[in-house]
Formats: sequence, structure tokens, C-alpha cells
Amino acid sequence: MMSPDSVSIVVCSVLGLSLAIPSNTCIVMGNLDIIRKKGKLSPTDVIFLAKGIVNILLQCVLSLQGMFFVFSLETFYIRQVFVFINTSIYFLTYYNFWLTFWLSAHYCTSITNLSYGFFIRLKRIVSNFLSQLLFLTALGMFIVSVPGFWIVFEESIQSSENSTEASVIGFHKLFSYFVPANTLGCILPFCLSLLCLVLTFNFLLKHVWRVKNNDSGSTHPNLQAHVTALRTIFFLLLIFTLFCMSRVLMFLQNSLLLIVSLCLQLLSPSVEAAIIFQASNKLRWIILRRFWRKIRRNTET
Repeated sequence: MMSPDSVSIVVCSVLGLSLAIPSNTCIVMGNLDIIRKKGKLSPTDVIFLAKGIVNILLQCVLSLQGMFFVFSLETFYIRQVFVFINTSIYFLTYYNFWLTFWLSAHYCTSITNLSYGFFIRLKRIVSNFLSQLLFLTALGMFIVSVPGFWIVFEESIQSSENSTEASVIGFHKLFSYFVPANTLGCILPFCLSLLCLVLTFNFLLKHVWRVKNNDSGSTHPNLQAHVTALRTIFFLLLIFTLFCMSRVLMFLQNSLLLIVSLCLQLLSPSVEAAIIFQASNKLRWIILRRFWRKIRRNTET
């Protein structure tokens, strides 16, 4: 009979798969629909498409990790399996964090209209070369995470099997590689995204203040799109923070914290899909229209 901890992991794994795979597949299919009809995607849709694909892959790897934890811990600690799962999680997570930054940068540069040379160049780059940027970002995160983590994880497992002294040396190497990799893949995109959030929020506050104190009698502009963009950045950064915290909790020697961290990670792709849906009216309309057509076909037959 399974323990309550094992049951919670299985439930979160199944729930994550049943929510994240259909919702992120809808995001991918919805954007492919837009490509078929319009021939191209807006910058936000390109990032949403990339996030949908990454979240599907990340959910599969996280659920596989959760199932190994419950049903076959020995298999999970086989060197090739352990290295593959952990390296895949780090690569997909780092890339997802950078996707959050590029989305934040696009919202910030398109809303704030800052006159600094850096932001003008950033806006031009994001608008014209976003697909190339996302490819180069994926390539960079692959170089940062996959080869190094593969070698370091293998060395740490091999050293832990040999002796206590070798184990200490192996984990020291693991920690020394974690610091620069996490700085590039996690801390840097978080700080840049947070900067974009602060600049966007500051611009909107100043804009609302100018509108309220405008004596020309002009009507107030509709700021709903700007508020949606700001809310999207905030929620994505919140998920960003919770995911990082859950990864840190896994290193603590506490079974309850380990279960909590696994559950947070397993549900994060589903939450990200919900955030994307609230940010995109086009995706919501496409999905609702598809469901409506399906319901009509079923009623007619």
C-alpha cells in the first residue's frame, strides 16, 4: 500500500499531465491555426508557441521523474536515467525562464516607449529578429546546461559510489558548476524580467497620473491591454520564483519539503498555460470556437 506522500506525488503527476498536456497543446495548435490563416505570428504569439512546446516537454519529464520516485526509485538512480532526467529538466527550465524574459522585454518595449538607446535597439531586435533570438537562446541554454550537467552528474554519482572523500569532491564539483549555470539560466533572466516589470509598472502609473491631471477634456485611453501585459509578467515571475524555490527545497533533507517541491514543479506547466490563456484573446477565441464546433457536430449526429 502506498504512503500518503507517494499518493500525493502520483495525484500531482496525473493531474499535471491531464491539465498541462491538453492546455499547452491547445496553445500550440491555436498558434499553428493563426499561422495557417495569417501566415505569421506576432511576437507574443511566437513566445506563447515556444512556451507551449517547452511546457509539454517539461511536464512529461517532471511526471516521469515523479513516477520513478514512487514506483521505481532504483531505476531513477541508474546513472543514465538520472542524468537524462535532471539535465532535461534544467535545460527546459532555463529556456522557459529566458522565454519569460523575452516576453517581458517585448511588453516593456512596446508599452513604455522609453527613449533610451538601449531600449530602442532592444525593441527593434525583438520586433524583427525574435525567432532567431529564441533559437539562439535555446542553443545557448543547451550549451550551458546539457554537456556540463551531463558530465558533472555522472561524476557525482560515480564518486558517491566509490568513497566518502571522492563523494565530497564530486558534490563540490557539482556545486561549483551549479553557481555559474544557475546565474546564466535563472538569476539573470529573473533580474531582467523584474526590471521590465518595474519599468512597465512605473510607466503605467505615470501615464494614468498624466491622464487624470489632463485638463484638455480628452477621453481616457483604454489601458486594458497594458494591464493584461503587466498582470501576465507578474504571474509568470511568480511561477518563476515558486519553481526556483521548489528546486532549492529538493536539496534539503526533509521528506515533507521534498513532496511539496515536487508537487509545485508538477503543476507549474498547467499554471503557465492558464496565464497564457488569460493573456491572449486570440487563443481563447480559437479554443472556444473549436469546442463550439465539436459540440455542434456531436449534437447533429
